[in-house]
Amino acid sequence: MTYAKRLQALMLGLAVSASIPALAEPVITGRPVEHQLNLQLPVTGIGEEVYNLHNYMMLVCLVIFIGVFGVMFYSVFKHRKSLGHKPATFHESTAVEIAWTVVPFLIVIGMALPATRTVVAMKDTSNADLTIKATGMQWKWGYDYLKGEGEGISFLSNLSTPRALVGGPGVEPVGQRNENYLLEVDNEVVVPVNKKVRLITTANDVIHSWTIPAFAVKQDAIPGFVRDTWFKADQIGTYRGNCVELCGKDHAFMPIVVKVVSAEDYTKWVNDKKAAMAASADDATKTWTLDELKTRGEKVYTTNCVACHQANGKGVPNAFASLDGSPVVNGPKAEQINVLLNGKHSGKFPSAMPAWKQLSDTEIASVITYTRNSWGNKAAENIVQPAEVMAARSK
Repeated sequence: MTYAKRLQALMLGLAVSASIPALAEPVITGRPVEHQLNLQLPVTGIGEEVYNLHNYMMLVCLVIFIGVFGVMFYSVFKHRKSLGHKPATFHESTAVEIAWTVVPFLIVIGMALPATRTVVAMKDTSNADLTIKATGMQWKWGYDYLKGEGEGISFLSNLSTPRALVGGPGVEPVGQRNENYLLEVDNEVVVPVNKKVRLITTANDVIHSWTIPAFAVKQDAIPGFVRDTWFKADQIGTYRGNCVELCGKDHAFMPIVVKVVSAEDYTKWVNDKKAAMAASADDATKTWTLDELKTRGEKVYTTNCVACHQANGKGVPNAFASLDGSPVVNGPKAEQINVLLNGKHSGKFPSAMPAWKQLSDTEIASVITYTRNSWGNKAAENIVQPAEVMAARSK
């Protein structure tokens, strides 16, 4: 009686919630939430198909489970020895042999056909309105808008959660974390709503993986290879994911944030972004002072280099080279310019030093100057001008 009352109350609660739109309609957050069941609610057509396929497959598995175990338990209880039943003596049954061959085959076909259709649709990247290249690197994402409105826009996207909030082994976090802790970036990917976006993925060091659950998109980014996928978001909002391929010690700090906006807002963002890029494009022919380069270089180093080489320039033993006392940093500046432009793999460490061509000539010149005048370094050639980097880049 108690269980019957509980079931009745549950059914009543479901009926009431279904009758109230505010309660019945799920809220799309674009991020994982506490105590979440099932997949994140999709905001793309492919995502909707994947979500429905998941539920369909689970239902099929449930029916099979109930059917198989129902027959098994029925046979055990209804044909037990205490009721006087005796073991059957038949040896073979052609009908049973055919049934347990044909029925699973039909079940597999019924599951494979809709899944195959969805997989084929996921691979169709033709007729895209916008093409974006995502480059994975330890440990951030680089984005280049290659085709469509916004072509030419390029930026790096880093975790914006302060490291003090992250903490670490034996180190308590300092400050109050927000709900998007470790899922926020300094530069979001912005795309227009209801437009097909082709995403090209690659990497410049190790394998990464670009993933947004609400889009049902997960595409590996592999060094030396170009992979692609697509999405078409049908709801305005902010959607979050991260790298889901173990890629090194800061793997947990590679979030992905995509902001879907209206066509008008996207056009405004493109214009503002291009204006900001033009304003930040430094004149490579300008002669900078040592103090100017060191100040600018410290910011570039903190943003792009500190994760591997550390704030004190000591690197990580057996993982990343120390810049403090490095013969490259203290030697001829031409070699260090070449390393930043083209990368280097000396074989002394597991990971290669990636190329940083995506940085401007001024950024490269300033960060080299900063390293040559920091910590215990006292390089003879202690200043590098942007014009020198520009000349090396053109060779």
